[in-house]
Amino acid sequence: MFAALAGAYLIFALLLLVIILVASWKIFIKAERPGWALLIPFYNIYVFTQILCRPKWWVVLYFFGIVPFAGSFAVLFVSVVDSIRLAKLFGKTPAFGVGLILLPFIFYLILAFGNATYCEHNVVEGELI
Repeated sequence: MFAALAGAYLIFALLLLVIILVASWKIFIKAERPGWALLIPFYNIYVFTQILCRPKWWVVLYFFGIVPFAGSFAVLFVSVVDSIRLAKLFGKTPAFGVGLILLPFIFYLILAFGNATYCEHNVVEGELI
């Protein structure tokens, strides 16, 4: 019984992973970045920070998760701020950015396959969000 539940959970988790990967690939392409960059560890974070119009040192913030407890909150903060910024770059509201955090498998698909277009001019250089 437990094995069947574990197998079903694994299949469901893999399905969500594939959905996120396909949507993220499409978002990279909409932002005029190569989709294959998503598949390369560490480089994908660098390209993502470029999409967000962040300085190069911003990549380091994603690795604070290694630090127990405090690092988890730091990564959570950066993820929320960057999701809201990603939404703004595609002409969406900050509420949509919160949706990217809470229900990524739905909101990333909307961002990827909807009519949203990437525009670097939607954010001001130097502002946090």
